[in-house]
Order: sequence, then C-alpha cells, then structure tokens
Amino acid sequence: MRSIIFFLFIFIAACSSGEQEPTSSTAEKENAEPLEQGILATNFNTPWSIAASGDDFYITERAGKLFLVSDAGEITEQTLELSAPLYTRGEAGLLGFSLLDADQGYIYYSYNAGDGPRNRVSKITKTDDTWTESEVIIDEIPGARIHNGGRLEQGPEGHLFITTGDAADPECAQDKESLAGKILRMNIDGSVPEDNPFEESYVYSYGHRNPQGITWTEDGTMYSTEHGESAKDEINIIEPGKNYGWPVIEGDEQAEGMVTPFYHTGNDTWAPSGIDAFEGKLYVAALRGERLLEVEPESLEINVLSEEYGRIRDILFTEGYGHGITSNRDGRGNPEEEDDVFFRFTP
Repeated sequence: MRSIIFFLFIFIAACSSGEQEPTSSTAEKENAEPLEQGILATNFNTPWSIAASGDDFYITERAGKLFLVSDAGEITEQTLELSAPLYTRGEAGLLGFSLLDADQGYIYYSYNAGDGPRNRVSKITKTDDTWTESEVIIDEIPGARIHNGGRLEQGPEGHLFITTGDAADPECAQDKESLAGKILRMNIDGSVPEDNPFEESYVYSYGHRNPQGITWTEDGTMYSTEHGESAKDEINIIEPGKNYGWPVIEGDEQAEGMVTPFYHTGNDTWAPSGIDAFEGKLYVAALRGERLLEVEPESLEINVLSEEYGRIRDILFTEGYGHGITSNRDGRGNPEEEDDVFFRFTP
C-alpha cells in the first residue's frame, strides 16, 4: 500500500487567456478587514475541499489547482507537483485536502493508471508556495468517472479518515478486501492502526455508496453524509466495523448485520457533500438540494440556513464562523458570473 515516489510528474493545469482565475471580493486588499458573513472570494472553478491554516484557508479545485485564501479574501495560487497524471473526467480529480501542519498535508486525487482511473492518498510537502507529492500512502483505490468519495478529515484522536465511493461498481462496497465503498482510517504516519476493526486493513466501515463528508460532535460521535441511489440521501453515525448496507439496503430497509441510516431524506434529494459540527448541531452542504442545512441530532429537526448560493460542496467551521464553497461550475449547476464562490456565514 505504501511506497516512496521515485519519479516526479509535474502537473500544471492547462491555462488559456480566457480561463477565469479566483479573485478577492475585497476591493482594497491592503486594508481588508475580515468579513463576518458574505462572499470572501469569487471565480473558482469547481472547488472541492476547504482546509484551515491558522486564519487562512486552502481550497482545492477539481481540475488540479490549490489556492491559499487569507481571512480577508486575498488569494495566492500554490504550485502543485504530482507524481501521476491527474484524471479529471466526470466527478474525478483533485478532491480532499487535509493539513498536518504549515508545511505538510495529505491529498486525495484521481489519476490515470493506464487501464483506467484510480484514486490515491498521498503526503505532500511545501517549499515556499510549491507543494510536492512526497509519498504515496494508500494507492490503487478503485476509481471511475463517478462515485470516488474523496473526503479527508482528521479525527479527534489524531487519525486520518478517508471516504471512498463504490466507483460505479456497487458490489465492491460489500467486499472488505476492496478499498471502494468504504470509510478508511489510518495513523498520521500512514500505518494501519492496531485497533482498526479488520486486521492489517485500513477499512473502518463498509457498505457505502458515495460518502463525501465526515465530522464529529463534541461527544465524539462520528457522522458521515452519503449520496443515495435515487433520493434517500443519508446521514450516518459511523462505528468501527459496521456494514452500512449498500447495495443491499437503503432508506428504511433492513437486513441482518446491516445498519439503517441515522437519517435519510426519503423522496427528497440533497446530494449531501461536506458536513461539519458546531455547538452540537450538524451543518450539511447540499449539491442537488442547493441548500445549506442545519440538523439538530437530538430531534432531527432540519433548518434551511441558505438557498442563495446554489450547489454547495464543502463546509468548515473555524473561530465560530462557518465557511462554504459552491460547485456551480461542475456541469450540473447554473453558474452565475462570479461562481464559484468561497463564502462565510454565521449559524
């Protein structure tokens, strides 16, 4: 699973004179003050993940770009050097990003393996404004044009959790030997935790279709979001070794040894992606639902906080504020002139 990179393929996203570049929404950058809420930066191209770095933020774009955005909305593009050719068809590309410290992090990306797409988790290191893929940690995760999962989140005990989709092959989700359709858990050094539920395996839970969000409430409960096949989108409470049923059951269906969702949307469709917890509540980014949602876990009361941004891909809380990115340029939205945007909100 783990290997040192012996060669370097430098990926530079193709640019043209007409290609949009992200811009700050603050007119006077030198005197910029942090906004309490509203749009911080505009003109991203299908951003996928937000990671906080002190008062600043890193944002990935699915096409392979990485940006550093200040608290006031100032933007610095980072150079990203990958060891394999990025695969960007459909839903694939540069997806999750998790920061270890100011100069190290992990990425999840899709690449062309010659006989088709794969996904991998790699360590990247920073020199100046250049991030270089320095070590492949988990490789050969099944990939496809759809259902690649891709979220990276560090848990409260310091482990890295990774969501993987079924890569358009539903039966893989029930195969514990496959890395597809799973939530994976690893030590920060890339090794398999001794207390993982399956011996010498990164697999933490299985039976997932396309999970795209992970978070924890203050009591340590782990939640994930997952796309249903046709509506019946899910919020699950994740426990080690549990089988979450795909493709055998969904919605309220039951089967021995399989977990029904903590919450599902019934005939409504959210297409939930990123999720974060703040002051005991869950905040969900909805793509097809085009909503920012607040969920009260005790009562399962659902509140719509915003419907003004369109498709929302990821959510992150820092310093009492929520932050989100849209995905209106992914081919499924109705982009406006400034899309995609990075915004701040108060719950």
